[in-house]
Amino acid sequence: MSIQKEKKVNRFKQFHKWLKGQYHLYFIALILLVVLQYFRTLLPLFFQYIINTVLGNETSELPQFMQDWTMTESVTKTLLFVGLLYAGFALFRIVLMFFRRVSIGMFMERVAYNMRNRLYSKLQNLSFSYHSQAETGDLIQRCTTDVETFRVFVGEQLIEIFRLIFLVGFSIYQMARINPTMMIYSVMVTPIIFGSAFIYFIKVKTIFKKVEEAEAKMTTTLQESVTGIRVVKAFAKEKYEIEKFEKHSKEYLKEDYKLLRLMAFFWGGTDFIIFVQYGLALSMGIVLTVNGVIEPGDFPAYLMYIGMVVWPMRQLGRIIGDFGKTTVALDRLDGIDLEQNEHDYDSKDTPEIVGKVEFKNVGFQFHDDNKPLLKNISFTVNKGETIAIVGKTGSGKSTLINLMIRLLDNQEGQILFDGIDIKEINKKHLREHVGIIMQEPFLYSRTVYDNIGIMDKKAEKERIYQAANIASLHDDINNFEAGYETIVGERGVTLSGGQKQRVAIARMLIHSKPVLIFDDSLSAVDTETDIQIRTALNEFWSNTTVFIITHRITTAMEADKIIVLDKGEISEMGSHDELIKNKGIYNDLWDIQSNVEYDYESINKEDE
Repeated sequence: MSIQKEKKVNRFKQFHKWLKGQYHLYFIALILLVVLQYFRTLLPLFFQYIINTVLGNETSELPQFMQDWTMTESVTKTLLFVGLLYAGFALFRIVLMFFRRVSIGMFMERVAYNMRNRLYSKLQNLSFSYHSQAETGDLIQRCTTDVETFRVFVGEQLIEIFRLIFLVGFSIYQMARINPTMMIYSVMVTPIIFGSAFIYFIKVKTIFKKVEEAEAKMTTTLQESVTGIRVVKAFAKEKYEIEKFEKHSKEYLKEDYKLLRLMAFFWGGTDFIIFVQYGLALSMGIVLTVNGVIEPGDFPAYLMYIGMVVWPMRQLGRIIGDFGKTTVALDRLDGIDLEQNEHDYDSKDTPEIVGKVEFKNVGFQFHDDNKPLLKNISFTVNKGETIAIVGKTGSGKSTLINLMIRLLDNQEGQILFDGIDIKEINKKHLREHVGIIMQEPFLYSRTVYDNIGIMDKKAEKERIYQAANIASLHDDINNFEAGYETIVGERGVTLSGGQKQRVAIARMLIHSKPVLIFDDSLSAVDTETDIQIRTALNEFWSNTTVFIITHRITTAMEADKIIVLDKGEISEMGSHDELIKNKGIYNDLWDIQSNVEYDYESINKEDE
């Protein structure tokens, strides 16, 4: 059975999953609600009692103990007691309403709190493949708007369903006690309202789904545009981004209009039916009163009961609409929650990782691709060695690194750390012992100090400064007006590309790791700084196995071993001198980059 079918069959379980652990608060609110609705249906009986019993000689359905408490020998005194009882009764209902609101409010907030935490935790533990395909704006909307939709429904609309059921049920019961015939006339069109509400639910659910999807696209466009505002301005693409946003905004408006038209039709139609019901009951009440079938005091009570039956029915449309919207939101939330957690079937083994890495005939292919990205990759790196990986864009360099830390899993061959297949090592344990510095580091909108020490909140200042020194960043930071307390801005916008990369390097160097990976993370620093960083690494991290993905041959040539990738395969492997003698791809890259550097130096000398 597909997930979608399971959702349709197990809608109750879908609700239960998110409400589990909070039912006690809901039960308290529900009990108070039932009591409140019963008490509300007693209010019309006060008017019946005054007209029929106090001012007349007929009986009343008001509870006998209330009649006994208020009845005196004087009509005036009796009316005063009735007024005091009514006021006290209303005050008691207000107190109950307060406690009901508190309990349901606590229920709503706790449900939303648990949902947000569960979804955020799930997002943290979903696979790299999931996040590479997901849209950030859509995920944000699911964890905020969709959670809020569910929170409001279970806290307000779901309780409203129970309120409607008990209020209508108690009202019908009270009317039946007074006159069964009048009760029948008062609920004659109720089945029509229920039928139209069911049809409305079927249609509104489909439209709500389209509205949510259109809103998600609009949110994603907004998020991407704001995040990449520097690129937009750098290429003068403001008009293009505005037009793109307007396009998605129009699609959202179009779907929203469809929803509004359907809602207007339903609300208008049900209002007409309700007024027909009201008019029918009113007419029959007048006829029955004039003919003496019911007492004069029964008529105003009936009018109030009709309102208690008919107007809650009008709320049914809003509840049905919100239920349709909520089911769509729940399906979208399940799109996150039902995804496979990458740690569900992970190994529990946490062996010691020293630093020896072996690739044995490793192959990898993306599921949506028709050809492998990596084929027959085999090499060995001993502890403390440095290996450089070079190759053209798209040759599979970053994929090879992603396989090492199990962001992706190889379909063929083996990757071994100290003789153990990484698929037999716990993922978190593996990643804790392999440091990786990305080409495009993510920095938080905090101080430089916080960004370097974010991996270890308890790191000592000396350790922070030492890591910054190794990354050739310490002098740059001291030149900032606020030093290490400089706010880097969102995503590090106040720093240069090289400074951002060096902050990321320093961040990774807070604690030594047996394996360290530079995923083209020295590309934005100059050659001199590159040499300084690698020299410092050799001094402080001499026992660490280092992988360097780079396009810069001057960086690769210092490695103990160089691997040249071409079309997903190893075309060459060896030291710098060995590969120069091979006259292959590496030698071609060396010639090109050497000539460029020579020409650059010649131009500088001429300028001097």
